[in-house]
Amino acid sequence: MSGSDHDTPHPGSAPATAADGKAERRSTFGLPAATALVIGSVIGTGVFALPSALAPYGPIALVAFVVVTIGALALAVTFGALSKRVAGSGGPYVYAKEAFGEFAGFLTAWSYWITAWAGNAAIAVAWVGYVEVFIDKGHHTWGSIAIALVGLWIPAAINLTGIRNIGAFQVVTTVLKFIPLVFMASIGLLFMKSGNFGAFNASHTSAVGAISAASAIALFSYIGLETASVAAGRVRDPKRNVARATIYGTLACAVIYILGTLAVFGTVSHSALGSSTAPFTDAVNNIVGGTWAGNTVAIAAIISGLGALNGWTMICAEMPMAAARDGLFPRAFTKTIGRNQVPAFGIVSATVLASLITIISYTHFTKVFTEIVLLSVLTAVIPYLFSAAAQLYWLLVKGQAILTRGRFVRDVTISALAMAFSYWSIQGSGYQTVYYGLFVILLGVPVYIWLKRSRGEYGETALPGPVVPALAAAATPADPDPVIADTPTQPYPAHAARTARPIHLPAILWRAAAAGLHRQH
Repeated sequence: MSGSDHDTPHPGSAPATAADGKAERRSTFGLPAATALVIGSVIGTGVFALPSALAPYGPIALVAFVVVTIGALALAVTFGALSKRVAGSGGPYVYAKEAFGEFAGFLTAWSYWITAWAGNAAIAVAWVGYVEVFIDKGHHTWGSIAIALVGLWIPAAINLTGIRNIGAFQVVTTVLKFIPLVFMASIGLLFMKSGNFGAFNASHTSAVGAISAASAIALFSYIGLETASVAAGRVRDPKRNVARATIYGTLACAVIYILGTLAVFGTVSHSALGSSTAPFTDAVNNIVGGTWAGNTVAIAAIISGLGALNGWTMICAEMPMAAARDGLFPRAFTKTIGRNQVPAFGIVSATVLASLITIISYTHFTKVFTEIVLLSVLTAVIPYLFSAAAQLYWLLVKGQAILTRGRFVRDVTISALAMAFSYWSIQGSGYQTVYYGLFVILLGVPVYIWLKRSRGEYGETALPGPVVPALAAAATPADPDPVIADTPTQPYPAHAARTARPIHLPAILWRAAAAGLHRQH
């Protein structure tokens, strides 16, 4: 058997010991867990409501699903190629940074970070609906909030215990959630009736219009296909396993989505499907009779939601940690705890933000789930666009001299398709979502200014002098914590200004306000 890169000792280094091998296995996971991470992150609670959302368009929505699946597979292959060429955790962040520089990398990390914790809030809100099949059936506001917070913090606790538990939990939840989905995608096909499908295009619009509109709904189904590349630093033999996990996971989800949705369309009448709040439950009940099967599907949806939250909670910490190591996110995101170097600050901070937006959604809004979902799609597609562009850029600049003509043409075609799919996804999000999404993304610009100023840089170069004393004095140096330590990071480029104390954003804003008041007097 051939070992991974980690198992092979480098020349001049000490031979790998059995203890080293055990330590690596404890802090990383292999191909099955990486594939489960992709599947678990892609298939959340949304799949159980998807057929009802697509029902107004009729069976033509399945055509839209095929189109979206082609785009998702193009992205999966693109991420697989990028993971082989660019090593380390961070996924879209490291790809954008390598190709287009720090600012593109920062915007990608910032956008994806918003996707991760806002998406967790959306998953939690949907997850509550299935939990309330058994408890809090009256849907009391604070009861729903309590359930949602439990759903957010259980995965956070699992992530805080270490990567080995994450991988095991992800595999278990993926297997359990697949039972009802595989049932519908296989056995359910045998019980379809042609009379249930209704008109092929029930939207009363053109075929192209119906496919475009249905695709906008189906897009959310594949968010998360890149998770193995984001956590590449925690995958054993990443150059081999990340690409395979991404493609295998996306293919598995595509088969489940298309066949499962087809089976539901064929086992639930079109009129009933459009008003159903639990289409998979209705389909299973129609097949086996009674209501006990519906409760089983609800349990599967609960498990599915926990699996998705588990995977996304880890992703909430991995990408900002990679950016923080490069000085493009606050250094607190590099803090880890325990032997497994768990990024505790990233996990806890993202879960706190998701908890806050969940509480706000239940107490102030009525359609927050849809709004959060659309925002999550937009903020996720932007990193996809940068990643596809990074691969296309590399192919055009360097790939032509390295690859064979056939391989070059194939890779350029796939990258261009992934890039076009990303643009189409942004267009499908709607004008209002693009407006609010752009505003939220640009809120990262002041953070970027703060980070660059605290590093003593303007552009890509160091400032000629030390950090302004008045600003440096406003910040206090961070004391080392005996329990929480920095993860091993790549050192910043050697700039003299970085030996000064860090400057914090509140201090900068305070000094600017004080200067303004002084001028007025």
